[in-house]
Amino acid sequence: MSVLVTGASGLVGSHVVEALAARGEPVRALVRPASRAAVLRLGAATVVGDVTDPAAWQAAARGTRAIVHAAAIVQRRASWEQYVAVNVDATRLAVGAARAAGARLIHISSVAVYSGSAAYPSTPERRDEDFPFQPIAAPDFYARSKRLAEDVVREAATHRDLDVVALRPTVIYGERDRLFTPRVIRAARLRVVPQIGPGTNRLSCVYAGNVAAAAVAALDAPLAGFRPYNVTNDGPPALSQREFFAAFAAALGRRYWSIPIPTALAGLAIGLFTARRLARAAVSFVSGENPYTDERIRAELGWRPPTQAREAIGRTVAWFLENEKPGH
Repeated sequence: MSVLVTGASGLVGSHVVEALAARGEPVRALVRPASRAAVLRLGAATVVGDVTDPAAWQAAARGTRAIVHAAAIVQRRASWEQYVAVNVDATRLAVGAARAAGARLIHISSVAVYSGSAAYPSTPERRDEDFPFQPIAAPDFYARSKRLAEDVVREAATHRDLDVVALRPTVIYGERDRLFTPRVIRAARLRVVPQIGPGTNRLSCVYAGNVAAAAVAALDAPLAGFRPYNVTNDGPPALSQREFFAAFAAALGRRYWSIPIPTALAGLAIGLFTARRLARAAVSFVSGENPYTDERIRAELGWRPPTQAREAIGRTVAWFLENEKPGH
């Protein structure tokens, strides 16, 4: 029996396909027509359709033993109704498809469910899977929709006829990233990179290949009902803000110089180019400490990040130089 992956042309989904194919697992992907060729090259059989279409789910999930649901709108311009359709309603369809197939559901969630997309403290803090959910700002469509999606899978698992794992990564980077990684590469190409604060904080980043390894570990674990897991670092060693950007610069063959700037000034500068809320989120992420611990997944599933940060950054930059050529 195969494993069905959604979002297979995206950042996490594509790495899940590669990880499953590498261990000889039959992989099937629910893809839109434009993504079919790329996903076939990754090693998955394809079913063409949309995650918002119940008939597509029915066709794709038939005969599967597990579903890795990675499809989502992530931090891009879209209406609240679009976020709900893709991130929440499609998750509801994933639940129905998994239940009909008797398959385990691996739902790719986010640490944004805890308290939104700008919740990175300036001092060390420990947030495990029992950390209470905090209010999320109304304009944060991504975090709000991901929390609602988790509500869907949690409620579904209470019926005892469906096992669900929710993986909660921090900010993800890696090959085929369209959001965070291209921005880091553009910054690392500069002769001088602004450093927000002292630069010693540990960034809340995780490599997509390590998230994929967590999804694979969750496929066969002896679990029942609903179980969430943080997947939040490549460590050890965890890279600081300064070390993270320096590693990208080194992989690009560039010298790296940083100029410290106060956090308040950074917020004002970024706010000139983007919405105030997004500027606050960016400053919070870059200057904040990673508060999320992934001790539970290490203890219960035996997950260890197979790729450490410097190697992951090297792979990521090599892929972008070959395929995207950012900054040229």
